[in-house]
Amino acid sequence: QVQLVESGGGLAQAGGSLRLSCAASGRTFSNYALGWYRQGPGKEREFVATIDWYGRMTYYADSVMGRFTISRDNAQNTVYLQMNSLKPDDTAVYYCAAKIGYGGTNYRDYEYWGQGTQVTVSS
Repeated sequence: QVQLVESGGGLAQAGGSLRLSCAASGRTFSNYALGWYRQGPGKEREFVATIDWYGRMTYYADSVMGRFTISRDNAQNTVYLQMNSLKPDDTAVYYCAAKIGYGGTNYRDYEYWGQGTQVTVSS
């Protein structure tokens, strides 16, 4: 089992920044690829970003490319999502997720999920 706990959400103005963290416990963190997903009001869960187990390969949704950065610190068992140039459309509950092996965009491939953290961006 891997337990994931997100933090860092809150209220931001359009154009502002937030940094989300996801702390992991349980099995060896470095064996897992990590992903960030989000679900806005009335919307389906949406892929945001993923990072592989050693932190060298990342992939982003087009909607956040160039604005968000995913990173990880295996020594701290934590994955981060730096969000810059925020837009009201970024308003959502953000979830981190973990899977063995390489990262991916299909949420069904992720085995473990956090409880989510709310991000609200005002215009």
